[in-house]
Parts: sequence; C-alpha cells; structure tokens
Amino acid sequence: MTASISPASAPARPTRVRYGVLGFCSLLAMITYLDRVCFGMVAPQIKTEFGLSKSEVGLLFSAFALAYAVFEVPTGWLGDFFGARRTLIRIVLWWSAFTVLTGLIYPLSFGTWAFFSLLSVRFLFGVGEAGAFPNISRAFATWFPSGERGFAQGTVWMAGRFGGGITPFVVLILLYQTVGADGVVVEHWRHIFWILGGLGTVWCVGFWVWFRDRPEEHSGVNEAERTLITGSAVTARAQLGHGGVPWRKILSDGNLWLLCLMYFCAAYGWYFNITWLPDYLAEVHGVTKEKYGIWAFSLLAGAPLLAGSLACLVGGLLTDSFIRRTGDRKWGRRLFGLFGHGACAVCYFLSLTARSPWTFILFVALAAFFNDLTMGSAWASCIDIGGKYAGIVSGCMNTIGNLGGAVAGYASGKVVQSYPRVLTDTAGSPGLGWTLNLVSFGAVYLVAVLLWLRFDATKQVAQE
Repeated sequence: MTASISPASAPARPTRVRYGVLGFCSLLAMITYLDRVCFGMVAPQIKTEFGLSKSEVGLLFSAFALAYAVFEVPTGWLGDFFGARRTLIRIVLWWSAFTVLTGLIYPLSFGTWAFFSLLSVRFLFGVGEAGAFPNISRAFATWFPSGERGFAQGTVWMAGRFGGGITPFVVLILLYQTVGADGVVVEHWRHIFWILGGLGTVWCVGFWVWFRDRPEEHSGVNEAERTLITGSAVTARAQLGHGGVPWRKILSDGNLWLLCLMYFCAAYGWYFNITWLPDYLAEVHGVTKEKYGIWAFSLLAGAPLLAGSLACLVGGLLTDSFIRRTGDRKWGRRLFGLFGHGACAVCYFLSLTARSPWTFILFVALAAFFNDLTMGSAWASCIDIGGKYAGIVSGCMNTIGNLGGAVAGYASGKVVQSYPRVLTDTAGSPGLGWTLNLVSFGAVYLVAVLLWLRFDATKQVAQE
C-alpha cells in the first residue's frame, strides 16, 4: 500500500534567490561595458579636441587595459577574503567616480598636461573596474551549483556584451552639437560620462541593500535552495573562507597558465571591437554617422558585441549541457574553446576579402560570436580549477587577458600609424597597416586553439 504524502510533509521547492544574484551581476556587467565602450565611441571627438595622434589614442586605450590587468588579482583576492559584497561596492564606486572625472578634463584648463590628465584618469578608471568579473565569479562560486555555472557565466557575459553592443546607440543619441558665435561646430560628449557614472552609483545602493555573500545569510533562501547550491563538493569547498593563500602553488600551476595565455590571445583579437573598429570603418570604408545615419552607424559599430552577446549565453548553456550528459568536464570546457577560437581565426582571415563595410562587419561579428562562444567555458573553468580561490584564479586569467588587450590597443594604433593607407589603395582595401593587424588577430586565435588542447578543467590549483 502506497502511503500518501500530505502537502505539509511534501518537500519544499527550492527558492530562486540565486537568479536575483544573477540579475544584479548581469546588470553590473552591462554597466561595465557601457562605461568602457563609451570611450572608444567618443575617441574621434577626443582625438580632434585634444589634438592627439593615433599612438596617443592607443596609449589611452592601453592605459585602461593595463590598469585593469594589473589590479585583477589583488581585487580578486579581496573578494575571496572579504566577500563579493563589500569588494564590488568599492569597485563600482571607484570606477564611477573616474567615469565622471573623464568628462571634467578640458584642453584649455590643463594646457600641455591635458593628455597626461586623460591618461591618468583612464588608468585609474581601469584600476576601478578591475576585479568586477572575478568578484562576480566569487559570488557565483557560493551561489550557484556546479551544473549551472556555465549558464550563469554565459548570462553575465551576454549582458556585458549586450551593454557594449548598445553603447554606440546610446552614445550617438546623447551626443549633440552646438554652433558658436564664430560658426565653429562643437560636439558635446562629456555629459555622457556623467550620466554613466551615476548609473553605477544607483546600482551600488540596490546591491548593498539586497545582496548577501552566502545563501544562508539571505532571508529569502529556503533550505531546499541551500541544499541545491551546496550539494556538490566543489561548491562546498568554494564557500569556505581562507586566510593564507598558497600564492607560489597557484602562480606556478601550469594548467592555470594555459588558461591565462589562452585568454591573452582571446583578448588581443577581441579588443579591436571596443577600440579601433570605429576608426577602421571611417578610414577604410568612409563610414561616418553623418553619411550613414545614427542607426546604421551604430549597428555597424555595435554588431560584433551584439553577436557576441547571444554567443555568451549559448556557449554557457552548451558547456553545461555537455557535462550533464557525458559527465566529462575536461572536454565539456575544452571542446567549445577549440571550436570557437578556431572559427574565430577563420573569420578574421576572411575579413581581409571584404570590400564593403557591411561585409567586413559580417565577418568581424561572426568572429566575435565564435570568440564569445568560449566565454562560459573559460569563466566556468576558473571556478572549476579555482575552488575556494575562484576570485584569485579568475583575476589571474583576466589579468593576462587584459594585458593582451593593452598590447593590442597600443600596437594596433602604432602599426597603422607606421603603415598608413596610401592614395593608390583600392576602395575598401584596408591597406598594409590594417591588414597586418587583422592577420595578427587571426594568428593569435590559432595559438588559443593550441592552448585549449592542453588545458584540463578537472585539475584544481592548490589541491588539498
């Protein structure tokens, strides 16, 4: 005889507070990309107003990426030690302040020091944004079961890329022109940084009130959700705090270095989308907002990040699904890295054949899609091999990755300045400088493929 189960004795369904955590982190990812991509969109106006060369603009791009890279590990450690709540609040308030300060620098008020003032603010802005994604990983290590981490990471990166993809629309809508008494047209961009800085501050208030570092500290989490989250050994270990960090053991881990170098290659090629892409479109294809209109220009500039946004979610779902079906975590992370970066390399090589801006953007957007197909795997791998040091491991990967972005930001501008397009170049032809850059992007993605072949997501750093 089968005993009946009364409603009172039936197991409670898990609450879904962890998806609220995902929502806050996704919103934060959007704000980070709005703030960082905004600078690339107004770089032509800044270049003209401040009288900068391509190399100097490249240094401004690299200043952010370098600072972002250098401070990733320290702020990742802060999240592991003090918790994501306090660390993320510090991060967001800092970068929001320097976002606002970007709009307060004027050539006349700083004279010859204007460029160095911009350079300093860009560097300090990068210091502020450093650690955002490692601390999101820290939060996910305690809030998500291992079977949902690829999905969670993919969703956050989808939101970030989407934020970057809509930034051209936001910036071009907010830009406005006035005509002075002398007939000179002035394009106003500073207020955009003030608005975006305010968004970060508002996010901090909501996050501080609602978020808690551990599920057991949040009043909305029931026992069923706590059990679901802490059901795996990996999650249980990740929730433990720690004092002394075995830095030598972590930093000498060859498997971690494979992951970090892969991310260097990925960032080197991808940074083109948030730095030099508008300049490429204008110089090679004559694309300006006056000629193409705001919507077409914004679509061309934002298409790579919008395509990547979708891929981040798809890649996260695929890696989790593969692991659930096969139980093979090593190939569940590796397979999508191999495919994504291999296809990305092919797309960059094909972009050299494009003779119209739309064809070029199609290839670059596909490259961005395949690159971002790997994001869920890469960031979930940080939690897989990091355990309770997930913030530090994520910081290590993002440090080396953004060093790749810093090198690319400066090197790309220097190469184009050294090998400018000439009058005899065919219409739509990138010329030698841009060609060298595009070839280098494809080449580094092939190196990333080789690194994925050696990486193993089942080997934890600092195993106990």
